[in-house]
Order: sequence, then structure tokens, then C-alpha cells
Amino acid sequence: MIRVLLADDHAVVRAGLREILSDTGDIVVAGEAANGQEVLFQVRQQDFDVAVLDMSMPGRSGIELIKQVKSEKPKLRVLILSMHSEQQYAVRALKAGASGYLTKDSAADQLVAAIRRIAGGGAYVTPETAERLALDAAPRSDAAPHTRLSDREFQVFQLIAAGRTVTEIAQQLSLSVKTVSTHKTRIMEKMNLANPSELIRYAIDNKLI
Repeated sequence: MIRVLLADDHAVVRAGLREILSDTGDIVVAGEAANGQEVLFQVRQQDFDVAVLDMSMPGRSGIELIKQVKSEKPKLRVLILSMHSEQQYAVRALKAGASGYLTKDSAADQLVAAIRRIAGGGAYVTPETAERLALDAAPRSDAAPHTRLSDREFQVFQLIAAGRTVTEIAQQLSLSVKTVSTHKTRIMEKMNLANPSELIRYAIDNKLI
């Protein structure tokens, strides 16, 4: 029996996922969580085979949460279920320790197969994502500017693109204003951007928000 932890901040989404898994016979939902703190509590209290994590939840989430979960339970397999397209997050999620990435609009058709494959030791990604992983393994001078950002810089980049101020970002990420300002400066330098307006335009053009 495959023991699954479902993590999504919307109860209706978790109910829908439970329904998809209810008739499988070999998969059981052994725990649920609505935010990153609850995920870590569940992971510390129980042993799961697969954690299905929403990419965007209140508090700790995304890449940071993947890394935390894997540090707590290295053998726990992680499947990311996200509203964001693969081109935005999949490669970063896999590099952080996830074993698969699934968009919510394809969950109804692919969730069961993804969980079974991951629980069996495999990975679940599209061929396009697998190709990007292979390309990222080799240095490339023509890589898109945002791929040069660290995970934290990418997180700050997205919040800036969403219109958040440095103070708001600092509060959300529990960082100092000075640290966020430093990240912002490095982002601008790495991406060769002159101002936040150019950053927002880049994010829109590349479908990163």
C-alpha cells in the first residue's frame, strides 16, 4: 500500500485528490496538510511513501519546502502538484529534490500513474522537462537570464514581478530589508535589467508570473 500525504491550502482541492485516489486499491491518503508548517509536522509524525505538495501554499512552500522535507525525510518521494506551467518551476523543483512535477489541470488523468511511478523509485516529468534537465547539466552561454538566478533570487524575482515592495518581500520571506535589497541588486545585475519595470516586462514575456 502506498501511503500518501496530500498538501494543498484549498480543502476542495484535497477532497478532489482524495476522490481520484479512493478507488485505486493500492494508494491510501494517510495525511493531509494545508500549509508548509502542517506538512513538516505530518512528515515528522508519520512515515509516508509519497508527499504530494502544492507549489504555492501559505508560509513555507515551493523550493524551500521541498528542501526542508527532503532534509527531514531523505527517502520520502515528493510529487509537486502546481497551477504553474512546467517551464516556470519544474526544473528547479526537481533539482531541489522532487521526483515529479504535475500541473493541476492534468491531475485527474495523471495523478495515479505519477504516484505509482514515483513510489516505485522512478521520476514523473514530461519529455520537455527531462530535456531541459539534461541541457542544464552542461554550461550554456545562451541560457535564459532568469535561469542564472539562485532559488532564493528567483523567489525574490517573482515577488518583485508581482508588484511587492522590498519591505513586503522581507516580511513574507522572514528576511531583513537589507538582504532583500541585496538580492534585488544581484538579480538586476545577473539579468542585465535597468529597473523594476524591465523586470516585470521580462516576467510577463516569459510567462513567469
